[in-house]
Amino acid sequence: MTALEQYSRLEATGLWREGPDAQRSEVLVSLGKATLVIATPAEVVRTHWSLPALIRLNPGKHPAIYAPSPQTDEELEIDDALMVEAIEKLRISIERRRPHPGRLRLWIGASLGAGMLALALLWMPDALIRQTVSLLPAASREAIGTQLLQEIGRLAGPICTAPRGSAALTRLARRALGETAPRVAILPASIPDTLSLPGGIIVVDAGLVEDHDTPEVLAGFLLAEAARRTETDPVLRLLSEAGLGVTLRLLTTGQIDSATLRAHAVKLLSAETAPAPQAALIARFAAAGISAQPYAALQDASDPAGLALRAEAPADVSEAATLISDADWVSLQDICAR
Repeated sequence: MTALEQYSRLEATGLWREGPDAQRSEVLVSLGKATLVIATPAEVVRTHWSLPALIRLNPGKHPAIYAPSPQTDEELEIDDALMVEAIEKLRISIERRRPHPGRLRLWIGASLGAGMLALALLWMPDALIRQTVSLLPAASREAIGTQLLQEIGRLAGPICTAPRGSAALTRLARRALGETAPRVAILPASIPDTLSLPGGIIVVDAGLVEDHDTPEVLAGFLLAEAARRTETDPVLRLLSEAGLGVTLRLLTTGQIDSATLRAHAVKLLSAETAPAPQAALIARFAAAGISAQPYAALQDASDPAGLALRAEAPADVSEAATLISDADWVSLQDICAR
């Protein structure tokens, strides 16, 4: 049942004034299909007011006072609560059916705005982090890497720095990774075999030196870490873990607080080492002229990637490809001796 059908026979008395100087007269008010009919008590129709144009001059007050439009002095006062309720319901029903182009534009704008905000919240952090990583100068990377290395040293033990061993380590790193080889730091405690830090720093577990007979094993792990870091920038890993707040602070101040670096150090020391990209690693062995077999022999026999490396890696190379001298190797194995 529509609102009009519900109140189709409703009538009430009211006080009608035709103009500002006219006397108010008692009238009979009834609801038509689209009009409010005002008649004399003898049922002589005096006027029809359009329901869609009808306005209430005193919203929320009683008796209710209506006008046929904002531009007229005509007024109708109704004290009958049921008639007032009927008129108000009809006015609300008519208003809901009106076209609201402004409201539609508002809803469209709000929906587009919400969609853009959601997209920004999902896209902006990752984009900002990557942009920060791309803009970070080498000096800042080195500073962050050095601070992070210090935090790792506090957790896993001090860096091994025996002078002769350190010199031998530098020669081995240059032999395996080239004259622009990154800094390599050896720690005595048990950590992942290798870690990449910002600023071109590679951290190595001392076991790769102390537990093997030849430097080819350490060289292989250095090559693997070098291949691995080309796929994941250490700074990107750090900022992705730390979040947008740390990224904004780094972007504006060039600094990362020690608590963030300490938390990242803990995660690095407990994380599993990702596999190195096999094709790139085999190419690095070949380019360096280093035997891959000692490194390949340590890979998990059940791992398809390890099997592929053992099958495809170059065999032992000639004596001309000797990594470091025996004396350097002995010094390197003693790098953590106190």
